[in-house]
Amino acid sequence: MVKFRQVEEIEKIMRNIEQVRNIGTLAHVDHGKTTTSDSLLMAAGMLSPKVAGKALALDYVEIEQLRQMTVKAANVSLYHEWRGKPYVVNLVDTPGHVDFTGHVTRSLRMMDGGLVVVDAVEGVMTQTETVVRQALNEYVRPLLFINKVDRLIKELRLNPKEIQQRFIEIVKDFNMLIELYADPEFKDVWKVDFRRGQVAFGSALHKWGLTVPIAAEKGVKFDYIVDAYEKGYYEELSRDFPLHTALLDMIVEHVPNPKQAQKYRVPKLWKGDLNSEIGKAMLECDPEGPLVIAVSKVVADPHAGFVATGRVFSGTARQGDDVWLVNSKSSARILQVSLYMGPYREKVDAVSAGNIVAVLGLDKARAGETVVSSAHKDSMVPFERMSYISEPVVTIAIEPKHSSDLPKLVDALRKLAVEDPTLKVHINEETGEYLVSGMGTLHLEIVLWDLKQRTSLEVTTSQPIVRYRETVRKRSNVFEGKSPNKHNRLYICVEPLNEDTLKLLQEGRVYADQEWRERARLLREYAGWDADEARGIWDIDENFNIFVNRTSGVQYLREVADTIVQGFRWSMEAGPLAQEPVRGVKILLMDAQLHEDPAHRGPAQIMPATKNAIFASFLDATPTLLEPLMKIEVRVPQEWLSGVLNVLNRHRGKVISLEQKGILMRVLGEIPISETFTLADEMREATQGRAFWATEFERWSPVPQATLNDLIIEIRKRKGLPPRIPTVEDFISL
Repeated sequence: MVKFRQVEEIEKIMRNIEQVRNIGTLAHVDHGKTTTSDSLLMAAGMLSPKVAGKALALDYVEIEQLRQMTVKAANVSLYHEWRGKPYVVNLVDTPGHVDFTGHVTRSLRMMDGGLVVVDAVEGVMTQTETVVRQALNEYVRPLLFINKVDRLIKELRLNPKEIQQRFIEIVKDFNMLIELYADPEFKDVWKVDFRRGQVAFGSALHKWGLTVPIAAEKGVKFDYIVDAYEKGYYEELSRDFPLHTALLDMIVEHVPNPKQAQKYRVPKLWKGDLNSEIGKAMLECDPEGPLVIAVSKVVADPHAGFVATGRVFSGTARQGDDVWLVNSKSSARILQVSLYMGPYREKVDAVSAGNIVAVLGLDKARAGETVVSSAHKDSMVPFERMSYISEPVVTIAIEPKHSSDLPKLVDALRKLAVEDPTLKVHINEETGEYLVSGMGTLHLEIVLWDLKQRTSLEVTTSQPIVRYRETVRKRSNVFEGKSPNKHNRLYICVEPLNEDTLKLLQEGRVYADQEWRERARLLREYAGWDADEARGIWDIDENFNIFVNRTSGVQYLREVADTIVQGFRWSMEAGPLAQEPVRGVKILLMDAQLHEDPAHRGPAQIMPATKNAIFASFLDATPTLLEPLMKIEVRVPQEWLSGVLNVLNRHRGKVISLEQKGILMRVLGEIPISETFTLADEMREATQGRAFWATEFERWSPVPQATLNDLIIEIRKRKGLPPRIPTVEDFISL
């Protein structure tokens, strides 16, 4: 089979780093990424030309074929020749739907270049902006493919001059994103230029594509393309101007090889000593250096166990290598190394620096893990945390129809959460609910389908609900928390984190197990923290709450520090208002009195004291709920604009801007996620299906004061809690 010849060819040249390219397809949903990837697979001999464009080969998960949508990132290593020289193109096909941006974030760590696919009619959309911003944040160079040119001809009936003008508008919008989000050193050099062959255009469905240099070389003009569609001989375009030639040539010429890319990517992604042996090896992408792998995803294989996929930044991965997992602080042995060929893993002897590898044996690895050869474990610092642009905000309760299936369900859910860090599984000990939180309703739909395929379990689920966050608006007084035995007292106050601190946490620049000096420096420099307070941070949780020790000279405090942190985390999981997670709060331990006998200051004493003091302070600090808001972008013909505005008004939507974009009106706005469950049906009905629209997570915003109490009571009733909202006196007295 061709596939095996390909593996042999790839193995021969992948050690020559100048002939390797790591790229991914990025785009708004339905703009044609996976169809584009089919054409590249056809070029590699992995698909028949007859089915390329329709096979959706990288959508190898069955539901992806059914929904015509990519939900997981897939990998494949391609063999391509350009100007008589062979190249390995490691291709990652990523999802475009907003619910799966977590997969995009993780995949970008493996790439050096991104092929951004844009629908010629819809242009640069909300999710296009999101993936470009994500790519630039990871120092991944974007190139542009304007897809579905046939729609401009067949649907909009544009003439050649109008088509060229449409291309100019799209390139202008695309370059504006680079101007907006790229670091200064890349703002100009990474903008795409038609004349340099950094923009391709064509139709992935019909398998043809061109760049300006190729069109000039072949003497083809737009009139010929338009004529081919108008007279029905467009199938000849794929023979004369094959899409894979335009795209792969553009990729090989303009995406940097791993050695070039790692010189500027490593200082961005890794904050260790660049002059160390490991630092120099990664900067040089040295196959003989210490082994370093940045794990981007982990998948549970029913036969092989957990498969970790990642980028080899230094050294060479081989079977039998002893390695150290930096984040999980555990050792492991590589049992097998493989290349990805779509849904298949092809076992190989070794995968060297600059390439993408699939590894067996790293069962404790999770997405974002840093793997290093055991000999260098003491000198390795982890890669920067991956920063997800959205959070799991839609939740369902799930339970098996047969109680005996509960252990099997819990095990399957935990494995799914390992594979997808944006999926949160929570067991509410007080209500007994098993809660699964995802990015949106589609994300949860895919999770339930996946669960069914893996376990064949029959489960019942609740209607999707929005999970809110609890927070405070001002600093509280100091409150005393007494342990149940009355022998220990903690004195705590709370205050809201400022926006600069939240930004550092959301961007992943400040985190819990970071070296404290670096963390303190960032908080002082960028968020205005007091030096002593920055040094006193004991913990930061996943919802961006910070625990700070402001005490001095308290006896026995060191012995109970871990227990106090456990009490802090326990309190943050479910706040006092409605048992929703707490977000964006600074907890300050101001003083403590602890019993001299360890038997009287165990966890059963210290944790309740911590929680009571935190909750009393919380309720004194003008508490409120935060609701998740979506950014919504709608493009619609002028005559249907009023329908769009009416729908937004009915759902507490807010219009931020309204402008003419070509033949369409562009509406930008915000809408609460709780108001979006029926939005698709209403939008279609109001515009008779004429609107292109998309949403993405934007921010957390305080619930309107007029509806706050009613909402808290509604949530409490749904959870089986007493409807009365707690007060300070329920936890402690001044």
